[in-house]
Formats: sequence, structure tokens, C-alpha cells
Amino acid sequence: MLYTNPVWIGLGAQTQETSGYEQRSRHDPDGIGRFYFGREIARVMGHEGAGWLERPDREESEMPDEVVAQMELRPTDTVADIGAGTGYFTFRISRRVPQGKVYAVDIQPEMLAIVAERRKQLGLNNVLTVLGTDRDVRLPDDSIDAVLMVDAYHEFAWPREMMASIHRSLRPGGRVILVEYRGEDPAVPIKRLHKMTVAQARRELEAAGFAWKQTKSFLPYQHFIVFVKEKK
Repeated sequence: MLYTNPVWIGLGAQTQETSGYEQRSRHDPDGIGRFYFGREIARVMGHEGAGWLERPDREESEMPDEVVAQMELRPTDTVADIGAGTGYFTFRISRRVPQGKVYAVDIQPEMLAIVAERRKQLGLNNVLTVLGTDRDVRLPDDSIDAVLMVDAYHEFAWPREMMASIHRSLRPGGRVILVEYRGEDPAVPIKRLHKMTVAQARRELEAAGFAWKQTKSFLPYQHFIVFVKEKK
């Protein structure tokens, strides 16, 4: 997913929508033409790209074990891995919550089939698969302690609706951990629409009712941004 400059398509017409959305006919070919608070939403990587999620260099470039360690999970926590893909993070999380559980949520049944097969091979009983939609994670209300989204949020076709469903699923005080490639850094070798700035992430998630807690900078190319569902 090397960085390239966009080749604009369309005629440039714009239509305004409510709730932060805007549809534009002139847009980046890597995007869907829908903008949210000025950010164009990227196209979803299909299940055909599952191999990319398991590439060997992720260990060094994305430090998955350290990401899970930095989540500071308790053994009894219930965690949701949203956009779980092949379960690359799901199974690492499952080891951290032996008395809890992990929901692997994805909108592609092919990805969840991979997770289910690996779960069977590993003999795990604390990993559950959930087929979500592009607007709803389909998790029980007030049931989740922490949500992890790794390189997934920028592909949500309807981020406002998705974050509303995540907000409902979290317990008061529950956390959202957003891991995204740094949009502020042009040297990060990822396509423009597959990166986010901290400012943009805060704008969007704060609009969804989350409070920014902290941004950690231990990853080589990505932000680790923590948001909280505040207690009433």
C-alpha cells in the first residue's frame, strides 16, 4: 500500500449531506467519494487481501504485541476487535483476557471464516465472531470494556453511525483505541486516504461523544490514540 498522489476522478460536483457527510463526484480513486468532516473515506480492502494482513514485516513495522500490551487489559475484560480481518490482533488479545472474551467483528464473512478456522485450530473458547454491517457492529449494549480498531476506521463507509453503535456497546468508562498511520507525516509510505491525523481523529470521535484521553507515540509509523466513553 505504497503512497501515491491521487488522480482525481469525476466532474467536481458536490452535494451537501447532514451530520458531517458530503458526497463529491470529484474524488480520489482510492476513496468512495463520501467525505466526513472533510476527510474522504477510503475503499475497503477486500478479503482477497487477507495475505497482506499476515505479512511477516508487521511484527517490526506495527509491533502488534506491544500494541496489545499498551491496551492495559485486565484478565476479565470483554474486548471488541473491530475490522478484525484474519484475527491478527484478536488472538493476541485473547491471551490477555483468559477470563474475559474477544469479539472479532468484521463485515466480510470470508474474513470471519478465517478467524473461526484459526480459533478451532488453537482450541480457544474466548473468541467470538460477529458479522457486522457498515453501520452497526451488532454488539450487546453496555457490554464492552475496550475496542481496538487497527487501520480500519478510515475505511468505515458510515463512521458516524458505526461510532454510535460502538458507543452504545461500551460500558461507561470503556475505551476506544484507534491505531492509524500518521497522516501528518508524508514520509509514512502509505496511500494518503489510508492515513489519519490526530486532529482529524479527535474531530470525528469527539463528535460521536467520545473524550480524547491520550495519544501514544511508540509505533514507528502509526498513532495509538485512546478515547473514552465518559461516565454519566
